[in-house]
Amino acid sequence: MFRRTVILSIVIVCLAGCSSMAPNYRRPEAPVAAAWPTGPAYKNNTSVSGKAVATDLKWRNFFVGPQLQKLIGLALANNRDLRVAALNVEKSRAQFRIQRADMLPTVAAAGSGAVQRLPAAVSPSGQDMIARNYNLSLGLSSYEIDLFGRVQSLKDQALEQYLATEQARKSVQISLVAEVANNYLALAADRERLKLALDTLESQQASYRLVQSRFTAGASSELDLRQAQTGVETARVDVARYTTLVAQEENLLTLVVGDQVPTELLPTGFDAVGTLRELAAGVPSEVLQRRPDVMQAELLLKAANANIGAARAAFFPRITLNTSIGTSSDQLTGLFSPGSLAWGFAPQFTLPIFDYGRNTAGLTAAELDRDIYLTRYEKVIQNAFREVADALAQNGTVGEQLQAQQSLTEATSESYRLSRARYDSGYSSYLNVLDSQRSLYGAQLGLISVVFARLANQITLYKVLGGGSE
Repeated sequence: MFRRTVILSIVIVCLAGCSSMAPNYRRPEAPVAAAWPTGPAYKNNTSVSGKAVATDLKWRNFFVGPQLQKLIGLALANNRDLRVAALNVEKSRAQFRIQRADMLPTVAAAGSGAVQRLPAAVSPSGQDMIARNYNLSLGLSSYEIDLFGRVQSLKDQALEQYLATEQARKSVQISLVAEVANNYLALAADRERLKLALDTLESQQASYRLVQSRFTAGASSELDLRQAQTGVETARVDVARYTTLVAQEENLLTLVVGDQVPTELLPTGFDAVGTLRELAAGVPSEVLQRRPDVMQAELLLKAANANIGAARAAFFPRITLNTSIGTSSDQLTGLFSPGSLAWGFAPQFTLPIFDYGRNTAGLTAAELDRDIYLTRYEKVIQNAFREVADALAQNGTVGEQLQAQQSLTEATSESYRLSRARYDSGYSSYLNVLDSQRSLYGAQLGLISVVFARLANQITLYKVLGGGSE
């Protein structure tokens, strides 16, 4: 009898490998165009010769500046957001292992002992007695025979959620690498502006002293003197403003890195950033599917799809199994004596009959949950497409903008030189010099901004195309 019971248990356990009742998953069509936008703003994006693929380019091969490399390394080791993302991965992995354990029987050893005094009124013998019972057993406890794939579906859901958290960590890492680089670049730009403001202040102070000496000698009017003074004070305002901005950028960089940034790693100008690689745009269907945020959204969609299988299986019978084999005796020393063998076999069968729509509502909720994640997945793809398209639009025009700004700066520099020469020769007022100097200062600030925009665009393009891996 016991042998037949054991064989029956093994057969039932083997039947538990039934396939899931989850719908067959097919990747949804991407709700975006098959190619990147075209037009005047994108004319520099068609060529791929000599350009790298962002997803194949590790961040150390893209950011070649040694200072910036060390700073990104510090951020990856100390940033709290990335640390939380990594801990979420470990937590999700543990949850998956818990769910996966339900696929296999839980084998447990149990022992018990009981001593009880029975008065004569309730004793079977009619006399006072002390009853003893000792048990020692090994067996399965509450193991569900997964005939309809409920446990399998829940395990698949937990697996997809675990994989999604890993993609979330990668997405956080990519964003962190780009954020450190952008903050580093912003600090470099503000230091370039501060240097320009200091140089301008020094030049304005020299001009003011010259005009002051000319005014004392009667060669210049008080109007020229006051106009020269306005140039000095304007430069002083900018020096104070950019000094503040530099300090704030350093504080922000410290926060992003997650640790105090060594002084030697701070940039003095754009040269510290280094030369950034040109990147190929690729095909949307390939580029977008390799972005971690898109992969995360798809994995969550798969998890919701697997949960439908568990909701469907709830309509069918559930069989749980409890078995045990061991010894039992009224004496502790008799547990291993001949004839003390004890075993139990207790399968349980549950079939929902009247649940007042609970299972139907559960299935509806699971299907709606799947539709929600589908919509989120499509939204993530659309947002990713827009991010790449925006970066490509700027990438296609920022080169011409830089050339035009350089030409403007050269022209205003020559204009300032000529107006200064005419004033020194007495052919024009100092107002012309001041206007030319302001135009030159504005053009130089504009050139810094365009150089910053060009480098920032390359960083953004690297990020939105899926770069930033180790």
